[in-house]
Amino acid sequence: MLTLRNYTQDRWHAPAAASAAEFVSAVTAEPVARGGSAGLDFGAMAAHARTVGGPALRRMTFHERARMVKALAEAVMARKDELYALSYLTGATKGDSWIDIDGGAGTFFSVSSKTRREVRDGHVLVDGDPEILGKAGTFLGQHIYTPLHGVAVHINAFNFPVWGMMEKLAPTLIAGVPAIVKPASATAYLAEAAFRVMVETGLLPPGAVQLIIGSVGDLFDHLTGQDVISFTGSADTAQTLQSHPVIAREAVRFISERDSLNACVLGPDAEPGTPEFDLFTREIVREMTVKAGQKCTAIRRAFAPAHLIDAAEHALAERLSRVIVGDPRVEGVTMGALASAGQLADVRGKVRALSATARIAFGDPDRIDPVGEVARAGFFMSPILMREDAPWGSQAVHDTEPFGPVSTLMPYRDLDDAIALVNRGQGSLVMSLFTHSPETARAVVLGSGAFHGRMLICDRDCAAESTGHGSPLPVLVHGGPGRAGGGEELGGVRGLKHYMQRTALQGSPAVLTAVTGRWMPGGPTRDPGVHPFRLRLSQLQVGDTHFTREREVTLADIEHFAQFTGDSFYAHMDEAAAARNPLFGTRVAHGYLVLSFAAGLFVDPDEGPVLANYGLEGLRFVQPVKPGDRIKVQLTVRSKQARDSERGEVRWAAIVTNQHAEVVAAYDLLTQNAV
Repeated sequence: MLTLRNYTQDRWHAPAAASAAEFVSAVTAEPVARGGSAGLDFGAMAAHARTVGGPALRRMTFHERARMVKALAEAVMARKDELYALSYLTGATKGDSWIDIDGGAGTFFSVSSKTRREVRDGHVLVDGDPEILGKAGTFLGQHIYTPLHGVAVHINAFNFPVWGMMEKLAPTLIAGVPAIVKPASATAYLAEAAFRVMVETGLLPPGAVQLIIGSVGDLFDHLTGQDVISFTGSADTAQTLQSHPVIAREAVRFISERDSLNACVLGPDAEPGTPEFDLFTREIVREMTVKAGQKCTAIRRAFAPAHLIDAAEHALAERLSRVIVGDPRVEGVTMGALASAGQLADVRGKVRALSATARIAFGDPDRIDPVGEVARAGFFMSPILMREDAPWGSQAVHDTEPFGPVSTLMPYRDLDDAIALVNRGQGSLVMSLFTHSPETARAVVLGSGAFHGRMLICDRDCAAESTGHGSPLPVLVHGGPGRAGGGEELGGVRGLKHYMQRTALQGSPAVLTAVTGRWMPGGPTRDPGVHPFRLRLSQLQVGDTHFTREREVTLADIEHFAQFTGDSFYAHMDEAAAARNPLFGTRVAHGYLVLSFAAGLFVDPDEGPVLANYGLEGLRFVQPVKPGDRIKVQLTVRSKQARDSERGEVRWAAIVTNQHAEVVAAYDLLTQNAV
């Protein structure tokens, strides 16, 4: 019997013996752990997070926090065998455990990597380009994000105790906000073990994370407008939590991921024998059986053209007949148990409710002979395929979610009918379409996209690399509108912003440069005394600037460039045609000639700290350069950051002007530099 401990104010606390609850194995129904939160001071936990954890995390930079998260993932992977052993008790097969445990660590790795690639290191996340608010350029606006000065309360579901915890923690910690984690009780023993692995690394600063096993008590009474609740679970529980008076009074952010009757559509072109038909039936069975169907993204409603409905039912039943239910540790078992006795009873009850109008096409919700001697008392259930031939006559099939290995097959008349039926689910986390017709795909996206957080369009061309209907990816948004809760999680760097405040700054270029650490147009410049290409990354400062000499652009230059490159566009080579062009009125230089001459003006040719030019961004040709114009360049360090101990990246603002001090081209140059 495991004793699950709460982790509060940087110490482990055993549960009060008298009030501790028992948690049982989904496979054997025998008690495996006990725990509870009675006696915890929830107000002190929130205060500790705000006064200790928050300041400690905010002192770290984005990249320091991202590297910490990567190291935590490495620790989880190093001890994943311990977690797999506990995961078996939740009813998970080895494949289910891989999704949960390796998938959780993978989310840490992914969000860490995205942050280090896409977010400039520092303490402020700059959002977009500055807005010029005055004619002289002395008054700018800039959106930024900074970490909230509160605590993130994570309330997680039972089905993915590791992934569900880590997919919330990754953006929270990297954003710089401490977290209080509350796992679902049924599988809390696995969440507690993974949490313990991360704490034991010693990498987390004091107050960064805390853990509650059991009820959250009066925690909500202590929340403020700087706090965030991130919830995964049922719509009823979400509604109860959101109705707490403090949530409304303090405008506490509430990220919700809840019930979702996700749909799957077989395109009209996907006849039996096509790859898309086979992909459709295979995906439905996979979504019914992975984690015994206990997935918020699982396919609950499957739609096929009316003339293909019998063929689809037959193919699904044949695939389901090959599913082996039982003890997940027994060789050959492909589907494990539901998480608890209550969960099993709930799913059976909802199947009975759906049976009022639909028939069971495969399986028996009340009879199962699971493989394995120890599995006789466990919470096992046959996969259940239902068929509802009157999807417009039954509202229950669009409202009732059996959170288990259950899916309902339904016919549609035409594509408009399919779209309307899918949308009747009133919002989902994901829907999938199996078609090889781009026209069908476009129609479904336009007709149904507003109802789903994610859409998978799967065909023979992408199937081999597709991650499938039910796999949320760290780089894509996870969430959905309406019934799905209206929240968003993950999405790469987007996920960080749920735990940060977006603020519109207004001020002078000098002030905004100082606040953001990114040089703004019109901001202060510095003459480093040498060409900045001669300075290593560590020697460069934001605002270091090189002003070049002038170079005249001649007609001979333009003609030579055209001949050399093959770009003989009429505006460069035909005087009469160029004169008729309302933008030019005469022959003009190639834009790429201007770029080439600009590089020739600012490049220092000798070997040095600049290792490579790897691109440019935001290029704009502001006005034409005509024969006889003289151009020069202002090259300024806009931002810089190290990638490792040897190399880093410098972003240079390149502004090309003519003899009248008018901007003719502007862009950001990207170089790799020695540290």
